[in-house]
Amino acid sequence: MDLTAESHSIPLSDRNSIPLIGLGTYGDPHTTPKGTAYESVKVAIDTGYRHIDGALLYFNEHEVGQAIREKIADGTVKREDIFYCGKLWNTFHPPELVRPALEKTLKTLKLDYVDLYIVEMPTAFKPGDTLYPRDENGKIIYHKTDLCATWEALEACKDAGLAKSLGVSNFNKRQLELILNKPGLKHKPVSNQIECHPYFTQPKLFEYCRQNDIVIVGYSPLGTSRDPSWVNLKCPPLLEDELLVSLAKKYNKTTAQVALRFNVQRGVVVIPKSFNPVHIRENFPDIQLLSF
Repeated sequence: MDLTAESHSIPLSDRNSIPLIGLGTYGDPHTTPKGTAYESVKVAIDTGYRHIDGALLYFNEHEVGQAIREKIADGTVKREDIFYCGKLWNTFHPPELVRPALEKTLKTLKLDYVDLYIVEMPTAFKPGDTLYPRDENGKIIYHKTDLCATWEALEACKDAGLAKSLGVSNFNKRQLELILNKPGLKHKPVSNQIECHPYFTQPKLFEYCRQNDIVIVGYSPLGTSRDPSWVNLKCPPLLEDELLVSLAKKYNKTTAQVALRFNVQRGVVVIPKSFNPVHIRENFPDIQLLSF
């Protein structure tokens, strides 16, 4: 079937659903011009995207929220049509900080709830006024975390109606098991957002999540960020891969569309980030979905 605004969602274990393709909204706050996320989200919604992936850490949730509210106000969508994913940052793991963090996101978005709220990482940083606490040597100051206690605070947020669904990100099998085997578990994680693309398919974690009815949300579906501080730039970018390029030529698609379809056919939700209107449009309408 064609990927349309009306027909590209898959079910979650809590009886909600998640659109298979979303727009990632991360942009370096130091180099991204103001208004970029705002304009990109509006283009995405007009194109047919209904899934927007954001985070407090991106420092642009005010722009994302404004774009969503304006597209609701002009009649393009209703609030229930939009699926917004927010994230609990590492400095807010203590249970007493979880709800305030989510409420801060909601206040910034000017929305009553998020559709999915996820633990961004299984590691915690020292709580405080800075999101990246460092010692005198410039090293990150970590904080002891109890993922089960954090999860219980998230469950309370869901029960309060602040989040429709709960999930995690960057969790491995052991960390997922901590939550799934927690005594008195009320709401299981419905998703695990991890890096996932043709160069990094994560087959073991993919299968474990499938067996436990946890949807994989693949970030960087078009390849890892080319940050020279941690990526070997001698390795070719994913979108220049010879096989992907040849497949794109064969089927008259872009290499990005081929890479996205690879994951979509596996039932992996993809959230390609782009602030380029042409790419935003290309990444959505021409992907054909196979039956799962």
